[in-house]
Order: sequence, then C-alpha cells, then structure tokens
Amino acid sequence: MLKLDNVTVKYGKYAAIRDVSLTVEKGEIVVLLGANGAGKTTTFRTISGLNQLAGGKIIFEDLEIHRKSPNKIVEMGIVHCAEDRKLFPQMSVQENLNLGGYVHRKNKQQIKNSMKEVYDLFPILYEKRDDPAGSLSGGQQQMLAIGRALMAKPKLMLLDEPSIGLAPLIVEQMFESIQQINKEGTTILLAEQNANAALSIANRGYVYENGKIVVQGSSQELFENEEVRKAYIGA
Repeated sequence: MLKLDNVTVKYGKYAAIRDVSLTVEKGEIVVLLGANGAGKTTTFRTISGLNQLAGGKIIFEDLEIHRKSPNKIVEMGIVHCAEDRKLFPQMSVQENLNLGGYVHRKNKQQIKNSMKEVYDLFPILYEKRDDPAGSLSGGQQQMLAIGRALMAKPKLMLLDEPSIGLAPLIVEQMFESIQQINKEGTTILLAEQNANAALSIANRGYVYENGKIVVQGSSQELFENEEVRKAYIGA
C-alpha cells in the first residue's frame, strides 16, 4: 500500500532522515519507535507532502506521491494526525470535525455518515459537540484530532504520538480505539514512544535512531529484541 524507498530529507545541510525504506501493507498497524528527534515526525511530514525529498521516492497504491501537494495526498487517502493535534480551540467540536470532512464537502450524506461514525466511536465528543475544542481535556482533544482525521475517510492514517501527555487509563482507551479504527478498515502507521502499548496492537515495527532505521521486525520480534527492550520497553 505504502512504500518508502531510500528516502532522505534534509533541513539545510542536516539530514533529518537518511535512506529510510519501509512498507505498510493494507490492513496493517505498523509502528515507528524511537526517541524524540529520531526522525519519526519528519517521516510523517514527508509522506504528507509537507517536506521535500533530498533523495528516494514514496509510493502509495502504485503511484509516486512525493511530488504531489499535501491536499492531493489527502484526496488520495492519506491523512496525518499531528503530534500537537492542531485543533482550532475557539471552534466547537462539531466545527472541527466538519473541517476534517472538507475534502468530501460536496457529499453531504457522507459527511453526515462520517460524523455519526466518529460520535459512535467517541461518545463523549457527541456530548460536547457544541463546546469549544480548547475546553476539552487532553484525552478528549486527542479523540477529536483522531475523529477529525477520520472525517476525511482515510485509507491510511498517520498517527503521530497519540498517547503523549495522557494518563495511563486514557492511553489504554486510546489504543483500543485505534484498534477499532483499524478493524473497520483503516490502515495505520503509528509513531510512538510508548513502545509497550504500541507493540501490543501493531503487526510490525521499525526502530529509528538518529534519522535511520536500525531495527525492524514483527511486534513479537521487537518485544524479544534485548536492545529494543532496554531502550524502549524496560525489562
């Protein structure tokens, strides 16, 4: 479904990611593990068309997408749910969700159906649909960010650190929701520092260090890798 082939991205002379190659198959949950600054967010921004390549190529459903604009990439079915959520705090929950569905604005029925699906997944958002997004708790804001991404009916969702800053119980609920989204047909590429939670729901993973992939394998293989356990899981 998605393939990164020797992708390099530079900020000036500094290579933020170097020769990154990875794949995501339809229906999978794939996790990118690594410390802050390892290159996970740069990878997401590059897939989304926000960063230019210095080398390599990105292929989605057999089409090269690395020269396409971010809005075209969304139309093709890739939606990026950013680490800092990027909500509009003064706007209501429902208004934020409507913005997520902008790509389908001519199809009013689809917008309506998508809204119902989001409210079914996150009932608390329905209760607070008229409240400003900025008044929500951290966990509710993350639900809204994911819900807004779902409004675009993505084939592939890029989820950047969805558990950051959340209480353990909320993290557990968040990962259950991510699993549910995946079961309902959305492929997921997940960047996470919470390796334990991420590997428990992922099919496969890649470990980043200093802009390069240093380890890859199935979730089980990464769980059993002593270096990965020491660095990211604790054992």
